[in-house]
Amino acid sequence: MVKEFSKSYKNHIFLNLEKSADVAVFETYDNVETLVEALFLSNNISPKEQGSTLLFIDEIQEYPKAIQSLRYFFEEVSDLNVIAAGSLLEFSMKDVESFPVGRIEYLYLYPLNFQEYLEAIQHTAAIEQLNSIPIKPVAHKTLLDLFHRYAIIGGMPEIVKTDIEYSNLAELPKVYESIWGTYKNDVEKYASGTSERRVIKHIMDTAHLYIDQRIKFQNFGTSNYKSREVGEAMRNLDAAKIIQLIYPTTDIEPPIKPDIKKSPRLQFLDTGLVNYTLEIQARMLGMEDLSNAFKGAIIPHLITQEVISLNTITNTKPNFWIREKKQSSSEVDLVYPFRDKIIPIEIKSGATGTLKSLHQFMNRTDHPYAIRIYAGEFKIENLITIEGTPFLLMNLPYYLGTQLPKYIEYFVSNYNL
Repeated sequence: MVKEFSKSYKNHIFLNLEKSADVAVFETYDNVETLVEALFLSNNISPKEQGSTLLFIDEIQEYPKAIQSLRYFFEEVSDLNVIAAGSLLEFSMKDVESFPVGRIEYLYLYPLNFQEYLEAIQHTAAIEQLNSIPIKPVAHKTLLDLFHRYAIIGGMPEIVKTDIEYSNLAELPKVYESIWGTYKNDVEKYASGTSERRVIKHIMDTAHLYIDQRIKFQNFGTSNYKSREVGEAMRNLDAAKIIQLIYPTTDIEPPIKPDIKKSPRLQFLDTGLVNYTLEIQARMLGMEDLSNAFKGAIIPHLITQEVISLNTITNTKPNFWIREKKQSSSEVDLVYPFRDKIIPIEIKSGATGTLKSLHQFMNRTDHPYAIRIYAGEFKIENLITIEGTPFLLMNLPYYLGTQLPKYIEYFVSNYNL
């Protein structure tokens, strides 16, 4: 992506801090102005062309001092555009003595969401329909079929690229294995000690079995590891966004406050990697409705992944809603803040009368808007909870996960009881 972006500049300089020669530049020059002067000289670029030059520092996590230097790039050579990237960068942050707060603009990169997948396969007609609000009935089958394929393979760019080239699931295992093996090796490399390395390895080997489930740290994955050990490892993996902890809330009005004392739900890096690791992709090909895949966990996991992918400039995670009582408990898959409201979202097929947790939420909130994401067509219904509270239910097909903010705006602006 950065190489593609660099084409808009007259000049570009690429450094990879896994290479000793590129690290040597930072070791040799303490002064950033002198460092930049040396880089321009060795790349045959005039110092007058700072403003039309992009410096890309890749694998910056390998040399924490380079992360500190970003502050001085900003302050002392402000004409020069700098991009830094690195695998599992968050693991290296703790080794940075003085982090350049306020000097860096963050961009968070996730697997391709469904709209980006359609862009990758160059299905312009589907993209046009996807962005038409409300969706036209004529587009439903085509978009659902395309989403079916996307839900099976996931959104890792190399996987999507390989699938476009071969259109055959048999070509994908070696790519999945390469990606997942790299993540495993990198994570273990950045663990602080042998004990943490063992715990992280265990989590990486078992976490896919618990997606979309609430988990406890104590004895996670039928292990003997203590809550403190698993919790610390999980938080590190969460910071690196490989396995994220999605926490519940009990709030029915903004702001949404996650309750980190309660059991979180597990969210994996990419649903396609989960499907591969679970060995269910071939079975999914033959399913009419993917809501049944892996005990109903795959589609909620993917929709959550889609919602997360919309946060490219903030590190915001979604939450789910719970009401825990001795006699009965309720759990709504996702809640979405919108203006002065929290909108509950259930992700499931089946009759609307089975949405008991959604009914519990609507009995308590002061607005009438609720959402179900399912395999059916777009429609808005007037319903009444079991206790007699009237509400509006917007039914969205799975493939509209990336369009959720636009549809909530449409829903609230155009419908009232």
